[in-house]
Amino acid sequence: MKNLRQKWIAFLCSFAVICCSLSASAAGLSPVSLEEYPHYEQEELSANAYIVMEASTGRVLCGKNIHERLAMASTTKIIGALMVLEQPDLEEYFEVDADAIQVEGSSMGLQQGDFVSLYALACGMMLPSGNDAANAAGVRLYGSIDGFVEAMNQKAQQIGLSDTHYVTACGLDAPEHYSTAFDLAKLSRIALQNPDFAYICAQSNMKVKFGNPPYERWLKNYNKLLELYPDCIGIKTGFTDDAGRCLVSAAQRDGMTLICVTLNAHDDWNMHASLYDHCFETYSMQPLPDTPASITLVGSDLQENGSEEELILQSAWKSTVPLKAGESARLSYAVLSEPFTYAPVDSSKVYAQAVYLLDGSPLCSVPLIAG
Repeated sequence: MKNLRQKWIAFLCSFAVICCSLSASAAGLSPVSLEEYPHYEQEELSANAYIVMEASTGRVLCGKNIHERLAMASTTKIIGALMVLEQPDLEEYFEVDADAIQVEGSSMGLQQGDFVSLYALACGMMLPSGNDAANAAGVRLYGSIDGFVEAMNQKAQQIGLSDTHYVTACGLDAPEHYSTAFDLAKLSRIALQNPDFAYICAQSNMKVKFGNPPYERWLKNYNKLLELYPDCIGIKTGFTDDAGRCLVSAAQRDGMTLICVTLNAHDDWNMHASLYDHCFETYSMQPLPDTPASITLVGSDLQENGSEEELILQSAWKSTVPLKAGESARLSYAVLSEPFTYAPVDSSKVYAQAVYLLDGSPLCSVPLIAG
């Protein structure tokens, strides 16, 4: 019993860290996090690494080598575009830095003397995967490309991407430039909470303005899955010689949003479609059962009467989690709390935690407040 309680406490500590890391940049994510739940399908597929994660909770549904550090090519631009879209004055036009846009690889078509907005640069990063857009945004916001990369690494640490490190702003190959399937999925969970990011990455084509003077032109999205898979809602492609074909995508069906990441997968379009079909058929969003609980309430008024009361507790929110058929029947829970609490009752205070277990392993935790 002692070992099980220690296991729960360790789980709650890790859960709290996750919630803190997500709260600043992902307000609106479900408060329930299943990222620490270790059990998932591990089928052998022709990718160096892959993962499917449910977006609202972070539960890993299937994967292989999900924490292996690998080159990730232009999926790097996910964090860069998110950071750009978090800035004020997105529609303000400015002249691009002439040196920043002189970069090899994919481009949105910036030329010396062009005027562009941060919003257009984010579109240029996400759709045609413009290396020129990433570098121009970095110089505009942080004074240099190196300054942008440093800020990207700080952002990665802030949101808990423990196996990610950036060396280039656009994703070109470099030693020590890496991420993992898990970190890319976790980053995408956060990025999709930004309405501008979610809209841009879901567009097959977008009309933006830039030039000297700015004029309208169309950008085409490299992400063919938007057209090949009807449920797809984004996110980003990538390719370099080192990284191979990389793809981060998201899809929605029947109230569930899934994120899929493949690193160095030759047949990535079909692999993502197959993984989505399997997971949508296997899992569904189901409510967590209620957790009747109470805690002894003591205080001066009660002590004068020589009595105690039981404070009835309830879940702070109603939550749904992705479960397979039959898993809900295998859920159990335990309530972790202090032996008693003092009056008066505080309606905003968390008095306990309900820890849900699936087949005996901690799955997630929900705060309990006064009922």
